[in-house]
Amino acid sequence: MEEHENGGAPRQRVSELQIVTIMSVPPLKVTEPRRVRKVLVSEEHRSVIHGCYQIVLYYERSREEEQDGCLAGWIVESLARVLLDYPLLAGRLQTRDDDTEGFQIVSNDSGVRLLEAHYPTTLSHFLDLNKKQHHHLEPDLVFWKEIDSQYPQFSPLFYVQVTNFDCGGYTIGISCSLLLAEVLLVENFLGKWAEIHTNISPQNEEIKRPIFYHPRLKNPESLPSDIISRSQSQNGVQSMLFKITVEDVNSSKELWRELAMRCVGEAEQKLGKNLGSGFCLVVNESSEVIKVESCSENGWSLKHEITPTTWDEFGVYEVAFNERNKPVQVSCWIDSVSDGYAMAVPLPYLKQNAFAVIVVSPPLSSQ
Repeated sequence: MEEHENGGAPRQRVSELQIVTIMSVPPLKVTEPRRVRKVLVSEEHRSVIHGCYQIVLYYERSREEEQDGCLAGWIVESLARVLLDYPLLAGRLQTRDDDTEGFQIVSNDSGVRLLEAHYPTTLSHFLDLNKKQHHHLEPDLVFWKEIDSQYPQFSPLFYVQVTNFDCGGYTIGISCSLLLAEVLLVENFLGKWAEIHTNISPQNEEIKRPIFYHPRLKNPESLPSDIISRSQSQNGVQSMLFKITVEDVNSSKELWRELAMRCVGEAEQKLGKNLGSGFCLVVNESSEVIKVESCSENGWSLKHEITPTTWDEFGVYEVAFNERNKPVQVSCWIDSVSDGYAMAVPLPYLKQNAFAVIVVSPPLSSQ
């Protein structure tokens, strides 16, 4: 089981982060045919659309990257290419045209949102400060704007923030809607992106500069806060991760639901508190359908082993955007949730029939 608590008290401070660039990055080519994913959710659980999975990868700048000096430009180019294989990340959430409840995610190529930022200190100093302040600085390195409940079609589902530090170190912070989290975690998006980035970046002598190269200013001005504003990080949200192996390869989704509830029970014991009556379960019925429902136990007698695990199960600690430069640190957490819930994610890359369950506690404000 891995825990990550995103803050324990409101942050009463002024951020030193300077956001200097913001842009949309669509797939390199138009996505045809359009992919659609249904999100079956009742009015009771509509708030589930706001949650996001966040990850920050910390890197010391390699010699090749120091000589090149246009990391963000290469990021834009490689990101546009990898989105060809993951078009839903560049899509938008829409209300369904039929009379049924819920939404649908449509790969309409509106693009992911990319920000370039600067933090006026060294990477090592930032890591020391962040540790002393119980990870309260870390949310500055990822960007998330809650999905607009009334007009969801205008809200990005995926954000990338590249933050440069004075020493040349940098971070890549990613925020992804929980409705698409398995694309990021299970379908090897990060590994594929890093592979493409490595093949087109400065090590490849055939390409000297990215298409979106722009010389960095020595003293870039931060964009005004009224142009770009982020959703505030929720306080006290904790996430725990479990892995379950099922012997029966034809196991039903009902069994998944029951096992997910067992994970919720273990999480409650670990935290020493009830996770709330508003708890809901998010199940990936297929690559085209997500179902959100209330949690309940059927009282089955289950003998399946529930194994504590970590985010490393998804390979996030091995993502190198330069083949000789793996991250010096990786942080993952869940944010922007209003209630507690569990998510069952299949693990098809394992030989046995396995899936992961991510349990998320409600923020302190709702407890």
